[in-house]
Amino acid sequence: MMGSGWATSCALHSAVNAVMAEAAERAIMPRFRKLRADQVREKATEEFVTIADEHSEAVLASGLAKILPEAHVTGEEAASANTAVLDRLDGPLCWVIDPLDGTSNLTTGEGPFGILVALTENGETVGGWLYDPLTGRFSVAMRGEGAFIDREPVRTNSSRDEMAIAGISSLLERAPARANLIERSRAEFKTVPVPRCAAEQYPRIVRGLSNVTFFGRTLPWDHPAGALFLEEPGGVVTRFDGSPYRLSDNSNGLVAAGTGRVWERAVELTRRVVAHD
Repeated sequence: MMGSGWATSCALHSAVNAVMAEAAERAIMPRFRKLRADQVREKATEEFVTIADEHSEAVLASGLAKILPEAHVTGEEAASANTAVLDRLDGPLCWVIDPLDGTSNLTTGEGPFGILVALTENGETVGGWLYDPLTGRFSVAMRGEGAFIDREPVRTNSSRDEMAIAGISSLLERAPARANLIERSRAEFKTVPVPRCAAEQYPRIVRGLSNVTFFGRTLPWDHPAGALFLEEPGGVVTRFDGSPYRLSDNSNGLVAAGTGRVWERAVELTRRVVAHD
């Protein structure tokens, strides 16, 4: 049975779901395992963009603008071409789009990959949607209304194992300054690699498949949807020093935990490392 939170915003969720599914169907899935070399380019060191990213963003921007014409649209690829669009993030209403999260997986013909859409109001995330093109899984959250996977309400599920499971971002592993954090994490938690896709990792934390994740880079489109999706059912998302995660904050490092108890253990560890660094 659907919770009242879904019913409250059912029309909005359905409209966003339709746009994300269209982007997946038209732009992403036809290129899965069919990308040509000339359809992939490196826009920054070890950061790739494909024709699927660009096409998906075009479909999403057009569709979301029809749902809320008064909202600005800030997409990853638009921001890459013109950083001035990032000024919209603090505006009254803004769609924040990651048109293809997990591009590196797609380029190697692997999953997972997904689409992330957040709705912000005066810099605060009020809605988050995560879509998995391979399975059609649709995860949503609205501030104050709970979180849902395929219309079913969810709560975070922490492992009973004393050695909770921690995901370590691959970007964090490549940062020499964070080697101490990685070493201490492996002593404190059972560590596993993340799937290089926030659209997949946040649902894993909610479902208890991973209890906490240490993310390295936090670009504006990477985490607002997932953070809200984790916070609404009982999770906690902060910077390494325990300070609040804010969309307009350009610093790096994020702790995302399924419960307050696991977050306390994780952030105590990161505070020690941050102070040491």
